[in-house]
Amino acid sequence: MSPFERKFGKYAIRNLSFVLVLCYAVGYLLQMFDRSNTLILYLTLDPYAILHGQVWRLFTWILIPPSSGNIFFTLIMLYFYCSIGTTLERTWGTYRYNVYLFQGMLFTIAGSFLLMGYHYLFHGDSLAAMGAAGAQTYFLYASLYFSTYYINMSIFLAFAATFPDVQVLLMFIIPIKVKWLGVIYGVILLFEFLQTGVDGKFAIAASLLNFAVFFFTSRNMMHLNPKQIHRRQEFKRDVRKNTGITKHKCAICGRTEVDSPNLQFRFCSKCDGNYEYCEEHLYTHTHVKRG
Repeated sequence: MSPFERKFGKYAIRNLSFVLVLCYAVGYLLQMFDRSNTLILYLTLDPYAILHGQVWRLFTWILIPPSSGNIFFTLIMLYFYCSIGTTLERTWGTYRYNVYLFQGMLFTIAGSFLLMGYHYLFHGDSLAAMGAAGAQTYFLYASLYFSTYYINMSIFLAFAATFPDVQVLLMFIIPIKVKWLGVIYGVILLFEFLQTGVDGKFAIAASLLNFAVFFFTSRNMMHLNPKQIHRRQEFKRDVRKNTGITKHKCAICGRTEVDSPNLQFRFCSKCDGNYEYCEEHLYTHTHVKRG
């Protein structure tokens, strides 16, 4: 991804986990003032409604927070995900962490549309019998399966895979390595996948496909601790910097576009051979003559 990072890395959003938590805060406020959830239903990831003009749903579904009945545990949960997300961002780099989260969101959006295609393929007659209003209601409730809940879980799984030996306090009492929590959650998730309906299966598979891509492309770094990962990244940057091929080099002072990006370089037509000079030496150098 390095060519993409050089081109698009400047657009990466810093502290993306904190931004996501702020979106959840907006969602919780909407739920507090909208007890009937009428407004929330207009924010869900509903592909049927999106194709009928409600394109804002492609973005607003991120505002829908994970459900929780206790404000205390909600705050702890948000702090936990913000903390582990920030740790991953510092270890991987802002660009890669952005790619991981946005990739999970794109997979979730794609999964919702694939689910709609599945229903039309296998239940097209039933949907046609419902009419437009019935189909809209049907897909509206199916869209409730697609939320950031499983994306949050993919953040936790990535954290467990990157820092397997980090200890956390289960129930604030029992010390346990995070890798075992990842294994326990994986088993629960598998059981949930087998027990839920087709809508839930699509939602789980789409959201966690992100972690599968991460796992199979990062297996060579799983055995490294965070300091080793950071040192490896710094080493690669230094190698690229020291062995990078430049396009321009002054024949007098040896400066390149890496040393001074605003410096202009020109070839001298009076020199015998391809000699290039910076703007400071273009008119002051001694011309090279063969023989």
